[in-house]
Amino acid sequence: MPVTSPQHITHWIAGRPWTGTAERRGDVYDPATGEVGAQVDFAADDVVDQAVSAALDAFGQWRHASVAKRSSVLFAFRELLNARTEELAAIIVAEHGKVHSDALGEIARGLEVVEYACGIPHLLKGGFTEQASSGIDVYSIRQPLGPVAVISPFNFPAMVPMWFFPLAIAAGNTVVVKPSEKDPSAANFLAGLWREAGLPDGVFNVVHGDKPTVDRLLEHPDIKAVSFVGSTPIARYVYETATRYGKRVQALGGAKNHMLVLPDADLDLAADAAVNAGFGAAGERCMAVSVLVAVDPVGDDLVERIRQRIARLTVGPGCAPGSQMGPLVTGAHRDKVTSYLDAGVADGADLVVDGRKHPLSDDAADSGFWLGPTLFDQVRPGMSVYDDEIFGPVLSVVRVASYDDGLALINANPYGNGTALFTNDGGAARRFQHEVEVGMVGINVPIPVPVAYYSFGGWKSSLFGDTHAYGEDGVKFFTRGKAVTQRWLDPSHGGINLGFPTNS
Repeated sequence: MPVTSPQHITHWIAGRPWTGTAERRGDVYDPATGEVGAQVDFAADDVVDQAVSAALDAFGQWRHASVAKRSSVLFAFRELLNARTEELAAIIVAEHGKVHSDALGEIARGLEVVEYACGIPHLLKGGFTEQASSGIDVYSIRQPLGPVAVISPFNFPAMVPMWFFPLAIAAGNTVVVKPSEKDPSAANFLAGLWREAGLPDGVFNVVHGDKPTVDRLLEHPDIKAVSFVGSTPIARYVYETATRYGKRVQALGGAKNHMLVLPDADLDLAADAAVNAGFGAAGERCMAVSVLVAVDPVGDDLVERIRQRIARLTVGPGCAPGSQMGPLVTGAHRDKVTSYLDAGVADGADLVVDGRKHPLSDDAADSGFWLGPTLFDQVRPGMSVYDDEIFGPVLSVVRVASYDDGLALINANPYGNGTALFTNDGGAARRFQHEVEVGMVGINVPIPVPVAYYSFGGWKSSLFGDTHAYGEDGVKFFTRGKAVTQRWLDPSHGGINLGFPTNS
């Protein structure tokens, strides 16, 4: 077969692909084969500056566009994305490795936020108090910030940016997106849809790169706010760095999500949920269930049910119709996750299912970044498989004697992103949602990602900043409030115009 050159991926600035020559580039792999499918340009400081300058220039026009105009562009973008979902899903599968159905689900959840942002005329409504004092009215308005940066991770190359940029744009801001260099093409695809939807050039820009690119965005004086999703150490770094430069920041960090199963729970439902939430997207989710807390005496039964379900899972390329779980995103990440299997055994955990021995589908190549679903039992705090965010298909089972012990375990964890309780006891469920110190709670729902009109975000070391993503918090993050106190001493008169009033 002829050898083909890797695809070239570059930045999107001021409505078109960048035409310069990059000093550095990175390899983009097909995780199912291990082959380099593309090379992506890394943005030096001057390229980041070009993108921010384009966003700043566009802000002067876009902030003055009517909310009706902005909403119409959002609606057009939504229709284009709906029509071309399959194309975007194929891009995600090729560069991230997740299975096709998971890629479609990612896009659908991102579209929810786009649809929420289409309601920006309602979302930006302020308050009004007539005659607050004699002849004085007071009202509130919300106004955009300016150019904002969105720094997104590899695990959801379409959904996570869509948690932020639809509301940012709808509110009148302009955006510079820095996607993960591991799967950068989804952001460029979305940029093309924005242009086709009629978004003015410069309102949506994409720069690719690694840490130097991020650092320039964090320190750039014209970037007014930063939205970030990633690991907790980097989230803390982003928050501390960007706030030092006077920026508004929402930095969503890592997680160690626990699923507490009470003895009265439907164990088949719980086992299905643990497998779905633990191994979907190869465990590369900040909302993945990575710890199952079994209240005895149901531990042995649950472990066996999960083991049986793992044995039936098909691991293979994301584009193969029968695949249920794909590879990990890179070889380096696969090797890091695999190292936890030996560490868990050395710490005394029981390796019930070894993902290194899980059979691959007939479509899987030997050279891909594969690791099958892995199950540990008898895990305890202090073991690295419990303490660390592994970000891979590794599920740990911890045994506890009571609900109170399980709750104490969850609340003692430094992370507070998501949690779930499986029970048929409504009183226990109500008590749990009240007492657990976690930002997102599921009751018989293993991955409690809120719908778009609520907000996404955790507590403790899972969030740095005061606002969560999308929903009402998202609107507030991408705008700033202003209160106006007015008094008019004389009535004003306008001329006669019999035409129907219109928006411009």
